[in-house]
Amino acid sequence: MIPVGRRNLQGNHACAYAAIAAGCRFYAGYPITPSSEIAEKMSLELPRVQGVFVQMEDEIASMGAVIGASLGGVKAMTATSGPGFSLKQENLGYAAMVEVPCVIIDVMRGGPSTGMPTRPAQGDLMQARWGTHGDHPIVVVTPASVGEIYTETVRAFDLAERLRTPVIVLYDETVGHLVETVDVPDLSDVTSAQRKWASGPKETFLPYADPGDGVPEMVRPGDGYRCHTTGLTHGENGFPTQRPAEVEEMTRRLLGKLERHRDVIDRFETVRTGDAHIVVVAVGIAARAARRAVVEARAKGIAAGLFRPITLWPFPEAAFREVVAGADAVLVVEMNAGQLALEIERLVGRRGKVARLNRISGEPIGPDEILANIEELARHGHR
Repeated sequence: MIPVGRRNLQGNHACAYAAIAAGCRFYAGYPITPSSEIAEKMSLELPRVQGVFVQMEDEIASMGAVIGASLGGVKAMTATSGPGFSLKQENLGYAAMVEVPCVIIDVMRGGPSTGMPTRPAQGDLMQARWGTHGDHPIVVVTPASVGEIYTETVRAFDLAERLRTPVIVLYDETVGHLVETVDVPDLSDVTSAQRKWASGPKETFLPYADPGDGVPEMVRPGDGYRCHTTGLTHGENGFPTQRPAEVEEMTRRLLGKLERHRDVIDRFETVRTGDAHIVVVAVGIAARAARRAVVEARAKGIAAGLFRPITLWPFPEAAFREVVAGADAVLVVEMNAGQLALEIERLVGRRGKVARLNRISGEPIGPDEILANIEELARHGHR
């Protein structure tokens, strides 16, 4: 039974409950630390709502099964971490090309390779964006609390269905294993986003034609609409093509459909950024520490603020540029060797200083360390 009301929940359990509340009725996965609690909870709860749970032989098959279920008309999800996320990338690219709605959870751990299965890290930020080959659309959301895992997992399904695209929910081991008090909303009467099913004359139907918003209607199996499904570059009719004009048109539509819907994709949080001269950028557990550091910096008279992207990709560029327009320095805090900093440096350009605070030891970054870096920037004239 999906809990409703004020509850104590683990982050990974909140993810499973949210998926079911959002209408997920198929899960395929393979156990991997630190995401295994999601699979365990789904294996118990899905049968209670006439859903299907399948433990597959590996992560490659898991992603394939999720794609197949979604093509059959079912909301589907998988969850993994580190090495498993790497194995999903080829099929994830297929889902992006064929425009299959699905949700992938990646609970990040230390790496590369087998790395540190039980330690937190944020080393998958760039893999989530560019893990599969070629220019492809992808939406990545990054919750920083148990409550936000719940709401962002629900939103991930809505975005996947609305935009016909894979959506990744990305959070670190610490957030996944946190137990917090959460006000779980009752979604039983909430209408979730639904994919657009094919309609109109069957004889003239084009399965990948742009209806005006960049998101084609999807063929429901058995409805009689013709659809050729292939990972090859295809035209409006779904059949493979190498004609330059058709290739250009299809690829630009794939990428452009996300830009057209930034109003529902972009989500972020700002803390004391209105007059901030030093803006901290962070996600996940690092952002929680950064929030405390900003409060303590303000108490010391330092004009610091926090910009936290909740939607990581596509990055909320417009909002970020507005926040840092009057800032002297940006401090990027992340539990990796420097990934998000690359995007921030691109956006800031030569207009301001971008400093980095990185940790790759498997330990979270604490507020005191972030505060020390803020103070160091302030001493060097960045107020």
